[in-house]
Amino acid sequence: MADQQIKVGSVVQLKSGGPLMTVSEVGQGQMDDYMSAWCDWFIQDKAPWKQEHGVFPMTSLKLIEP
Repeated sequence: MADQQIKVGSVVQLKSGGPLMTVSEVGQGQMDDYMSAWCDWFIQDKAPWKQEHGVFPMTSLKLIEP
């Protein structure tokens, strides 16, 4: 749906690909004038799972439909 927006709890992916991520916060960065999403995801490494996180411009993300 076109009216769906990325918000806290949304599952997203970078438009260029990569892991599915969960949005934990949405806002404007302190040094940036664009909206960003703080995302968390898990990767399987030598340990069973490792949590990663990062901040991405909203324009680089696509919403994954449930």
